[in-house]
Amino acid sequence: MLSEHNRQVLTNLAQDSIQYGLGHHRPLEVELNDYPPELTDTKASFVTLKIKNNLRGCIGTLEAHRPLVVDVSHNAFAAAFKDPRFAPVNEQEFTQLQYHISVLTIPEPMTVVDEEDLYSQLQPGKDGIVLSDGHYRSTFLPSVWESLTTPQSFIQQLKLKAGLDAHHWSDSIRFERYKVEEF
Repeated sequence: MLSEHNRQVLTNLAQDSIQYGLGHHRPLEVELNDYPPELTDTKASFVTLKIKNNLRGCIGTLEAHRPLVVDVSHNAFAAAFKDPRFAPVNEQEFTQLQYHISVLTIPEPMTVVDEEDLYSQLQPGKDGIVLSDGHYRSTFLPSVWESLTTPQSFIQQLKLKAGLDAHHWSDSIRFERYKVEEF
């Protein structure tokens, strides 16, 4: 668990990276020596932006491959300016942004025999899920359970997000589970 201070540091960093991006069209570069080791460990994160509690952008990484502060800086910039579902954030919107950061655990493969088995293993509100089948891939953070409250609706929408049919099932479909620390 991150301390409240370090959570605020990451939230401020996300905001600073977007503000920097407005003028420079790239994420804020991070000097690792300016941060405590807890924030420079290699971790994966998602940055979700909202305005008046409506989604305004969400980008993240599933595999930890860079220091957490770098990941948050780059994901905040990408959520604001590179999410294909939205136009880039502008100066007026910047002042209205609400920041939500999720720090992910390492995704762990799930062993499932069929869809009912998958449903029985899911922990609504706790599990983030990665779906993979060939070149199709998608994820939902645990916070998505707030709007997709049943395992069936959660998985069906996850399939649609990946570009698959809502009732798709195959021998090659794979699921991974992860947890998040969200703030």
